[in-house]
Amino acid sequence: MSKEIVYLFPGQGAQYVSMGQDFYNAFEESKKVFDEADEILGYSLSNIIFDGPKQELTKTKYSQLAIFVVSSAIAAAFEKKFPEIKPSICAGLSLGEYTALYMADKISFKECLLLVQARANHMHEASVNHPGGLSVVLGFDEKTVREHIEAQGYTLWIANLNCPGQVVISGSHEELDKATLSLKEAGAKRVLPLDVSGAFHSGLMKEAQEKLKDKIENIEFNDSTIQVAMNVPGSIVEDMSHMKGHLIDQVASTTKWEKSIREIDEKDVAFYIEMGPGRSLCGMNKKIGVKAPSYNVEKVDDLEKLLEKIGVCYA
Repeated sequence: MSKEIVYLFPGQGAQYVSMGQDFYNAFEESKKVFDEADEILGYSLSNIIFDGPKQELTKTKYSQLAIFVVSSAIAAAFEKKFPEIKPSICAGLSLGEYTALYMADKISFKECLLLVQARANHMHEASVNHPGGLSVVLGFDEKTVREHIEAQGYTLWIANLNCPGQVVISGSHEELDKATLSLKEAGAKRVLPLDVSGAFHSGLMKEAQEKLKDKIENIEFNDSTIQVAMNVPGSIVEDMSHMKGHLIDQVASTTKWEKSIREIDEKDVAFYIEMGPGRSLCGMNKKIGVKAPSYNVEKVDDLEKLLEKIGVCYA
């Protein structure tokens, strides 16, 4: 039986100005992804990605679209470079879950782009109405963080459970500031703000979740042989209606990334490939302790470096 090949896709916060531009210049397949996105959206998202400014790119209504498009463009180049490699499992962190669904052939590029646009716009509106952010707590487990929040009476939520010793909390800036001080006093190694513009995966996103619900329910997912591990249950999901429900819930719920990776790693995995800006998912895999090697493709040069490594994996 052949080994599993796992594609991973990053979420919001990984964005930076000029990401993916080398793929745009080097691969016609990647350029086509950027150009198609610009045409569908009716404005040049590519210019915002390549030229910024950073403050504009960081806005939720642009950053989510930008990361989805860049990850998809990198995946297109990867498919050109390695046509014999196909994923058997796809997974993405938060926003990256949409890229995973697209790369798993569950949804077309255009439908997924428009769904990401709706998600980004609704979450942007919720962020304006209920300002807040995310902070990562290092050195504490979920139980410790949750008990601390409850004991202090903070209105905060556990947003992401990414890997051991890393818990992301979400809420208003005021509540996060208070929690940052008290968590450090309680012994957390560090508490750091993340580069996002909203209190994602929290109760402050409920209005965005409600607005997105109908759009997700009206999408027709395609059946495919590629499996998708989803954030909310932290497991592989086969049922199409369950996929939609988890996608809706994800907006205001905890993402259980570590749990989903541990389930995948119980299979006979050949390697993980993270495609998109940054290499945070490879870093998380290392902390989780996956058995298979993890590679990232962020720059064109990364494709060349992969040739020998992937050959060794197959051997």
